[in-house]
Amino acid sequence: MSTKLNWGILGTGTIADLQTKDLIACGFAVVGVGSRDAQKAADFAATHGIAKSFGSYEALVASPDIDVIYVATPHPFHFEHASMALEAGKHVLLEKPITMNAREAAALAELATEKNLVLLEAMWTRYLPHMVQIRSDISAGLIGEVRSVIADFSALFPTDPLGRHLNLQLGGGALLDIGIYPISLAVDLLGIPEKVFASASMTTTQVDKNVSMIFDYPTGQQALLHCSMDSAGAISATILGTQGRIEVDAPFFEQVGYKRYNQDLELAAEFKVDAVGRGMQFQAFELERLVAANQLQSPMLPLAQSVEIMEVLDHIRSQIGLIYPSDY
Repeated sequence: MSTKLNWGILGTGTIADLQTKDLIACGFAVVGVGSRDAQKAADFAATHGIAKSFGSYEALVASPDIDVIYVATPHPFHFEHASMALEAGKHVLLEKPITMNAREAAALAELATEKNLVLLEAMWTRYLPHMVQIRSDISAGLIGEVRSVIADFSALFPTDPLGRHLNLQLGGGALLDIGIYPISLAVDLLGIPEKVFASASMTTTQVDKNVSMIFDYPTGQQALLHCSMDSAGAISATILGTQGRIEVDAPFFEQVGYKRYNQDLELAAEFKVDAVGRGMQFQAFELERLVAANQLQSPMLPLAQSVEIMEVLDHIRSQIGLIYPSDY
């Protein structure tokens, strides 16, 4: 349970609702919520039992009672809203992707460092128990050297051309919304690739509807990654090593378990998870741990790596011709 810091929620959409439920269920102190619509903020506060609501983001981040801001707005607004919170002296848990491009990410990282504040990307899978254990198994050599990561996130998304998923102005497309999950998994386990090859098909609204990617590494390791928003898939992940493999239960990005097999294809161990809430509390625990320890960087997802992942995403977008207004 956590009662160390006071949290403010910036945004009142679906992801804000999910994060807030996990925060409150796990004892975090959520004391304020802000929206550009005062009524939406008031309704959100009433739903979750939050003491204060604010009719603007500026008022929320200016509140002296709040230590941490969770930014839950769509990704085209991440840079603006995280900058606002950092300038106000607040630590920030920032929804993924951290920004729209590497230029914005690097500027945010510089600002957080200058202000001596924690800026943590809310790539919640990184902090889940099964990923913590998978990293431990790999470090212990239980599957030998990791040679390949194979991961897919395919789902059926709404087809409204003006909706967030298909709207170029709102950062639509599969890559930044769900492709970041297999990409972050590959970078977590193999690091930043030396070469990236990508191919995509686009919608009539000029965003990507599916993307296939190959990451190449100097030692011959590879990641085979895919994302799609026009077909439902298993949302699976497999990690292949020289002495075994790990098969993560689907969907791999949520609170799940996994099976570890030896090189003879025999089941060697099974990790089962006792799921608590949706699992979004773990990233919040990590942020509070960093603040308490007077540290700015999480070993589970250093800020510098969040910037590097945005560089990879930029490179993929350059290959598939995905250009957003924020790139200009």
